[in-house]
Amino acid sequence: MSPRRAAELYRAPFPLYTVRLHPRRPLAITAGGGGAAKTGIRNGVHFLQLEQVGGQLSASLLHSHDTETRATMTMALAGDFIAAGQDADCHILRFSLQPPPGRGAAGRDAGGEKGPRRRKGPSAAAQGETQNQTSEVTVESLHSVRTDFSPDALQKAVRFNADGSLLVTGGADGFLRLWEFPSMKKTLEFKAHDGEIEDIALGPDNKVVTAGRDFQCCVWQRDQLVTGLCWNENLPGIPDKAYRYQACRFGAVEDNAGALRLYTVQVPHKRERRPPPCYLTKWDGRSFLPLLTRPCGSEVVSCLSVSDSGTFLGLGTVTGSVAIHIAFSLQRLYYVKEAHGIVVTDVAFVPESQRGRELLAGNEAALLSVAVDSRCKLHLLPGRRSLPVWLLLLLCAGLIVATILLLQLAFPGFL
Repeated sequence: MSPRRAAELYRAPFPLYTVRLHPRRPLAITAGGGGAAKTGIRNGVHFLQLEQVGGQLSASLLHSHDTETRATMTMALAGDFIAAGQDADCHILRFSLQPPPGRGAAGRDAGGEKGPRRRKGPSAAAQGETQNQTSEVTVESLHSVRTDFSPDALQKAVRFNADGSLLVTGGADGFLRLWEFPSMKKTLEFKAHDGEIEDIALGPDNKVVTAGRDFQCCVWQRDQLVTGLCWNENLPGIPDKAYRYQACRFGAVEDNAGALRLYTVQVPHKRERRPPPCYLTKWDGRSFLPLLTRPCGSEVVSCLSVSDSGTFLGLGTVTGSVAIHIAFSLQRLYYVKEAHGIVVTDVAFVPESQRGRELLAGNEAALLSVAVDSRCKLHLLPGRRSLPVWLLLLLCAGLIVATILLLQLAFPGFL
């Protein structure tokens, strides 16, 4: 595997904990904070415009939404709505993008120039300055509901369903809560785990998968337990309490419309002097039977993402490394050791929409990673080279001719 290097895309004035990309717009949303009440470091949600400049993907800060004393630890995106986990509460924000002053509906400025103006020199976003050269972002706070009631209350996971009509939250108190959206009327609440809920995934028929620190990964239909996952049922040498579930995500299946796979990450429950490997498991998305399990390195995995097509898995680790795996085989395709040098808090793939493909510019995939070091980094997976069909046919014809000639030399009179 050739050496890889991650490019710094953006640096925030506070630690970053989560990143999401808009499926239809060249927009990345990052959020975090430094505990303003105690440290004086600001908390906020940053809206970044992504664009190709000089053949490279770059980011510029469009807007910084101040979240006062609340650091955003988790985030989900549904269209132009954001569900942000801040301490014990879930804050619902709605944002809109407006053309900058002086541009008409056709996207032209007073001089008739079409599209955004190009900047020269280094991006001012790296210094935390707001850029208003393209679109202007406005943010409206709609709701705030409490989603965790433990002594050290913290919403740890939040997810929208496919059509954005349902929001699911989980936190340190082990309760799963379902909310109608956008009214934020609570429709269901039940204790899903003894201890913290680490991650949530929403699958077909609004089934909910929860990963908890109690060694359990459960599939729920409303408040009824459908099944408990057992990733090591075919690995009898691994004790049940040696590993816990860290992350869970559903992903599409290539060339099989409507099919889903579930992916989970298992990490060692206890730290050892000689760290054991973490594991990736692929599951059937309807029967929830394990299909494949592979080790994914000895660095403890902190976060997981699946590309839109279901082709790639993105992983971040507590030691700052970032990897991309092939979803089909779970083999590692890309790896940057200590890309951040500190815990990677979230990873997200550039969407595979029309706008997303324009940003990819021929690369097969692009993954964004954020970390406590305040940096957002870019990881590119170059397109795999393939031979043209005419060249393959020519090579096959040449191979056939060479074989015939060799047979003629070895066996005179063969033809």
